[in-house]
Amino acid sequence: MALKSYKPTSAARRGLVLVDRSQLWKGKPVKSLTEGLHKTGGRNNQGRITSFWRGGGAKRRYRIVDFKRRKTGTATVERLEYDPNRTAFIALLNYEDGEQAYILAPQRLQAGDKVEAGERVDVRPGNAMPLKSIPVGTIVHNVELKPGGGGKIARAAGSYVQLVGRDAGLALLRLNSGEVRMVPSECMATVGAVSNPDNSNQTLAKAGRNRWKGRRPHVRGVAMNPIDHPHGGGEGRTSGGRHPVTPWGKPTKGARTRKKRPSDKFIVRRRQQKK
Repeated sequence: MALKSYKPTSAARRGLVLVDRSQLWKGKPVKSLTEGLHKTGGRNNQGRITSFWRGGGAKRRYRIVDFKRRKTGTATVERLEYDPNRTAFIALLNYEDGEQAYILAPQRLQAGDKVEAGERVDVRPGNAMPLKSIPVGTIVHNVELKPGGGGKIARAAGSYVQLVGRDAGLALLRLNSGEVRMVPSECMATVGAVSNPDNSNQTLAKAGRNRWKGRRPHVRGVAMNPIDHPHGGGEGRTSGGRHPVTPWGKPTKGARTRKKRPSDKFIVRRRQQKK
């Protein structure tokens, strides 16, 4: 879908650039495929802020998306819909037995198209199959890390990974970050790239649009008091006076904080080469 700009009827409209969603369904989602969404405001179960600058925003219904794609058989795409809970669009599927489901909509998928999932299906956008059945070089999204665990990789708007090889029951995937990692060949993946690639080219043009998304103003550590942040305090304006750290004193902005994990052995090439 293309980008859409607006006439400068106000200061905010002057710079506003959004994705044109005129081709999407304008009604409500299927009620049986939605559930209520409880907001945390960035707080944990003790009421303490663990994720800063969250809160408020528009009320949402959560759309239950099928990330596992375990149901076999052919389904027809009834329509494409906007999902306020993610950057990608979603597609409503009607199966031959009458069941309905939402999936992540890939690029070039339209209402009326047929999609299916199984061991051996055609390599077409929207079709899902195990990585062992997909030709090497194919662009895929919604890739599982463990068989049956549901898609975890490449679910955001415009994202995709490329299947670059297979070896000893493992599939090699090249991610957008440049990382190359292995996952079991039995993991499911969906052919194509995720829809809405222009999402990153939008210009919100005013602070209010971020507030509608539940994003509150981001305050710099150097603007705080010493009690609130290690960078805070000082007479006059300062730059922190030390290497950048989190509010709890852990190094940030380039400092490596990831500990060794059992899954490290599946990473063939890291996205950040060691210097």
